[in-house]
Amino acid sequence: MTDQKEPQDHRDAKEESPVTTRRGVRSFVLRQGRMTEGQKKAFERSWPKYGLTREDGMIDPRQVFGRDAMLNLEIGFGMGKSLAEMAEAAPEQDFIGVEVHQPGVGALLKDIEDRGLENVRIYSIDANDVIDLCLPDACLDRVMVFFPDPWHKKRHHKRRLIQHEFVQRVRHKLRVGGILHLATDWENYAEHMMEIMGASEGFANMQESGGYSPRPDDRPVTKFEKRGENLGHGVWDLLFYRTN
Repeated sequence: MTDQKEPQDHRDAKEESPVTTRRGVRSFVLRQGRMTEGQKKAFERSWPKYGLTREDGMIDPRQVFGRDAMLNLEIGFGMGKSLAEMAEAAPEQDFIGVEVHQPGVGALLKDIEDRGLENVRIYSIDANDVIDLCLPDACLDRVMVFFPDPWHKKRHHKRRLIQHEFVQRVRHKLRVGGILHLATDWENYAEHMMEIMGASEGFANMQESGGYSPRPDDRPVTKFEKRGENLGHGVWDLLFYRTN
């Protein structure tokens, strides 16, 4: 269910609802950053319609979107450009985005307004809380994690989002046959992801050779990704589907 409260300053919303309820190692650091005026105004106008909160509890996606459609979840959408592009290109599908950084939330809300999108909803809390507290089992057709923080220093690898325990919790939210799509431009993280996924119960690689997959046409190429490719950086996509 969408949040029906009156528009409020984003700082007040953040104070009322903590970013995460989980203790222990986090895969993200809350960067300090202020919304632009355009992002703040978009937040004030559109968060009550498109925002979802932990306090909404376990949602019924059919009630949230008003229909029964393919449901996608993107974890860590950054500034939201790719998510908006995917939603615009597939109006017959529904999309839920998760991002803890407020400027990114404001930017996506502005993009939603500019594109006239009705098939996107947003959480601005820890993805772990979304998975554990907000989404019913087997409700998702696809989960996307594109270019998560690589935590490239070895002593920080424990902070990487893609770990066995996280993947198994995601698995239960996917329907059987649903897809987990990961992408990174850090080769070491790609190897880590492949090791985790290859050993994860209930998943199988969509690539027959057991390796990385070509980038699907429906995953937009970001400016960051283009810049990296121009510098000779690689990009690795992993697509695995739930088997049971």
